[in-house]
Amino acid sequence: MVVGLALLLLATCAAADSGTILLSNVKAGQEGSSEPTEVKIFKYMNKDGVRSFSDRAPVGRRYEIYQLSCFACNLKSNVDWYNIPLRLKAYRFAINEAAKKYRVDPALVRAVIHAESAFKPGAKSKKGALGLMQLMPATAKDMGVINALSPEENIHGGVRYLAWLLEENGGNTLLATAAYNAGPGAVKRHGGIPPYEETQTYVERVKILHDRYKKALVKTFSGRWVSQADAN
Repeated sequence: MVVGLALLLLATCAAADSGTILLSNVKAGQEGSSEPTEVKIFKYMNKDGVRSFSDRAPVGRRYEIYQLSCFACNLKSNVDWYNIPLRLKAYRFAINEAAKKYRVDPALVRAVIHAESAFKPGAKSKKGALGLMQLMPATAKDMGVINALSPEENIHGGVRYLAWLLEENGGNTLLATAAYNAGPGAVKRHGGIPPYEETQTYVERVKILHDRYKKALVKTFSGRWVSQADAN
């Protein structure tokens, strides 16, 4: 019991630059449990002894799990944003409906959801952000969201907020996504993308995802957005 407690303290006392350790597998068979819907990054030493980060648990290696403010916010992530699988069908109806209602590019909506929660509807951050689009309670309330963990409500609230940010920034997606991460006040104070490393990294990764989603989605004559695979 004392040994187990000591291991837990060792696992939770350390902290990464961009997140908090939730648990560790240092002792085999004692993985423990944390909220399964949290966005997690796995820290481990690769076969060459180099410290590495991934969004998937390494097989056969000791690792620690970090909770991040968002999926794309880990500065040391080794996720290949140019090749990470896209989610072209997840929540299609809710995304398309909200995108049409608030006149926001559905590719951008998917990029933001991917960056914020990796499409995990129950994602919760230490700061209190909830759901697919990681809405803070105050923002969710302002956007008319009652249950931020409802995928449909979260998407509608998040897209409505994103639409407002786009309008505030003259349709500039880089500034809008910077504001989504750092807050609209920070963008206004700095007259552009704030000089925060996390925000700059976030904006860059969202742009990569946005460009990829735009290429992977085609609009049919009926106005529906479908994947390239569906269109062929």
